[in-house]
Amino acid sequence: MTYWLINIPFLLVAAVVWGVALGRRSSPRGLPWLISAVVMMVLTAVVDNAIIGSGLVAYDPELLSGVMVGLAPLEDFAYTAAALMLIPALWHLLERRGPESS
Repeated sequence: MTYWLINIPFLLVAAVVWGVALGRRSSPRGLPWLISAVVMMVLTAVVDNAIIGSGLVAYDPELLSGVMVGLAPLEDFAYTAAALMLIPALWHLLERRGPESS
């Protein structure tokens, strides 16, 4: 089993929830989401490279795709990508709506 096979269920669930949220009239998208996505991906790259470079985390090279961002494998960014879809989508889907927005 590769790291991508572990990531796929998380990414699929996040994509489905994101798709449901995008189907709503006012959905979680736009510039604020894009800025958050860029910031989170940069932070993920910095932190992942630091922990991998320090030896706290190591990966079996046989299970990696081989695409790297510095020392961090691309697979490391899957959970950040899933969170970037899932958290705003759930926030949008679960927010309370007043009587005027029914």
